[in-house]
Amino acid sequence: MNISVVIPLLNEAESLKELHDWIVSVMQSNRFTYELIFIDDGSTDDSWETILQLSTINSNVKGIKFQKNYGKSQALNAGFIEAQGDVVITMDADLQDNPDEIPELFNLIQNEKYDLISGWKKVRYDSVVWKNTPSKLFNWAARKTSGLKLHDFNCGLKAYRNAVIKNIDVSGEMHRYIPVLAKNAGFTKIAEKVVKHQARKYGKTKFGIERFIHGFLDLLTIWFISKFGKRPMHLFGAMGTLMFIIGFCFSVYLGADKLFINPTGRLITERPQFYIALATMIMGTQFFLAGFIAEMILRSRQEHTNYKIAHKLNLPKHASQNSINLN
Repeated sequence: MNISVVIPLLNEAESLKELHDWIVSVMQSNRFTYELIFIDDGSTDDSWETILQLSTINSNVKGIKFQKNYGKSQALNAGFIEAQGDVVITMDADLQDNPDEIPELFNLIQNEKYDLISGWKKVRYDSVVWKNTPSKLFNWAARKTSGLKLHDFNCGLKAYRNAVIKNIDVSGEMHRYIPVLAKNAGFTKIAEKVVKHQARKYGKTKFGIERFIHGFLDLLTIWFISKFGKRPMHLFGAMGTLMFIIGFCFSVYLGADKLFINPTGRLITERPQFYIALATMIMGTQFFLAGFIAEMILRSRQEHTNYKIAHKLNLPKHASQNSINLN
């Protein structure tokens, strides 16, 4: 199979038929073999019913319906598990991503041998306050912390080699930083392509002011994971050891001062420096233990999904997948 198109969505019933027809037209004109995987992230409108209708007229349409809203990252992760295409393309369901970009994205992955191509919405039709400004800020911070010179980390339109999506775990709200996850997994042939962006045709954006906070917290998380995710003891152990040594040396100094330099002075316990040294040693011990426990958890953890699937459409059932059947 040439292409898997993975489309996460939430309450986008009005746009799905038009998006489907547009993608199918592109696939047929380029003679691609393909599958469309729609992931309904707990929609409360008729999105799932629309997907079911599309599947009756197009056997390439596949679907996943979450039991409730879990977020875009979980939706993408579920789609990545199922995707079978040599090239996997993600796009949003709101018609702001242009399916006419698919052939060139496919060529860059399949023929130019890139691992990941990230779209760059150079000209945007979003709100300046709610999307453009925070996106520029997040992208600047992501470039500085990750070393990837991308202009638009959060663009929904991306293309991946199949091996990439099978070797990354998109959880929490890390969909904003998938290129960083790919780089951390060892996929270094990452580039970007300027893509057409269109104004939202139906409905309204699903993102509010909370994306400011979530974006920065996710960036801090992914920076920490990329630096110390595989070796937490290197951070916590080093900090703990350093603090313990500082506190211990300070305590030795206070003891020596009382015994040999100023034996008639105040008791050690009456000096505030003693409690600073004691607190530093205790905190150092706690940091060291935190690093040790993190190492133990890292070595013993088991992989698991963090979402529940209510229904699948035209997809195989995996025995190990965390899903439930509500039929």
